[in-house]
Amino acid sequence: QVQLVESGGGLVQAGGSLRLSCAASGNFFSINVMGWYRQAPGKQRELVATITSGGSTNYADSVKGRFTISRDNAKNTLYLQMNSLKPEDTAVYYCNADRVRAHWGTKYDLWGQGTQVSVSS
Repeated sequence: QVQLVESGGGLVQAGGSLRLSCAASGNFFSINVMGWYRQAPGKQRELVATITSGGSTNYADSVKGRFTISRDNAKNTLYLQMNSLKPEDTAVYYCNADRVRAHWGTKYDLWGQGTQVSVSS
């Protein structure tokens, strides 16, 4: 069994910073693409940023220049550094792994439980 557990959310004032972490636990060989997604109340879940196992990144236009995604493959941990936060960044942030390879097979589209980020004006 593989699990993704997010941490680091909280309440911050506009202009502030937060760092989210997502730890992958369990017995597996590798994870391909990992990403952060967010869902605000009454809205659909949307992509924030993704990163491949080789380190190639992709960002939503709304967070470019403010957020930085990174991963430590040795620690099986994904990060999201969020700077210059805005009230519109308020949402539940979810970690995703598109493909997890293990001795028992492959798990596709794995999600964490989410962590709340609230930005006050």
